[in-house]
Amino acid sequence: MLYTLARKALFRLDPETAHDLALKSLSALGPGAALLGAGAGAGEARRVMGIDFPNPVGVAAGLDKNGEYIDALSALGFGFVEVGTVTPRPQPGNPKPRLFRLEEHEALINRLGFNNHGVEKLLRNIERSSFRGVLGINIGKNADTPLERAADDYLACLDAVYARASYVTVNISSPNTKDLRQLQSGERLDALLGALMGRRSELARRHGVARPLLVKVAPDLDDGQIEAIAGLALAHGVDGLIATNTTVDRESVAGHRLGQEGGGLSGKPLFARSTRVLARLAAALQGRVPLVGVGGILSGADARAKIDAGASLVQIYTGFIYRGPALIGEARKALLP
Repeated sequence: MLYTLARKALFRLDPETAHDLALKSLSALGPGAALLGAGAGAGEARRVMGIDFPNPVGVAAGLDKNGEYIDALSALGFGFVEVGTVTPRPQPGNPKPRLFRLEEHEALINRLGFNNHGVEKLLRNIERSSFRGVLGINIGKNADTPLERAADDYLACLDAVYARASYVTVNISSPNTKDLRQLQSGERLDALLGALMGRRSELARRHGVARPLLVKVAPDLDDGQIEAIAGLALAHGVDGLIATNTTVDRESVAGHRLGQEGGGLSGKPLFARSTRVLARLAAALQGRVPLVGVGGILSGADARAKIDAGASLVQIYTGFIYRGPALIGEARKALLP
């Protein structure tokens, strides 16, 4: 009820303004934010990729790009927090307006474009936080870095965040950085994964621990692309795949006044498309690479469907905007053994 009232007020504001205000308000609650969340329950813990997750429901990258609200988000009952996407250098992202609500569809369209303060600021924010749980860091490339030099940006971020991350996610699937999704294609992905896994081996020797490396993929892949990505993940020993990012498809929101805004569509209309890719990956991988299901989770039943499709963990973002903290507890309850 409390969040329903707050949402009415927030939804009267520009979406990006509302996003920032909501997170700042949550942070201002301090330890009191825990009162909005759900406490730990028996049987929720999962061990995935060698990491012990208190529960399988996490917050997806994009909600806290700069790692400014880690403590507040973790207090709500998430089993893990993924921050970013972060790039080596700060960048403003795409021109505003760049975030749109499609309330009738419980959806968002964003073309933010990896707006963030850069990896050095992210690390300073992480150092200031008191969070000692499972922290994922999502990395990307700067918009002005040529695609041919993309690996340089990913390697720079991997080097920088390695010691502070529980796992690192490689974002090659955002539709809002020009040509970024081309990195999902066979030869480019093969070269990028070779470089990243090679560097991970060096970092593991240096730090004495092998941090899991995950790749986040798009929901707009055909079966051949899915098979190719699965094959390369196995060949390079990738530790996990996150399925999926936002979609550029607009069929599900055709006719809406904002339906043709450029960017990635998330929320309820993404669920079926995202879950299809998740299930196809699960069939191709046969349990050899863990999967994280994200995209369109707005209920406990949606979270359960992701697990049934082959995910070991789930993440939420747009559903959290529409449902608030109640969705976290509902999803956790639905995923109890």
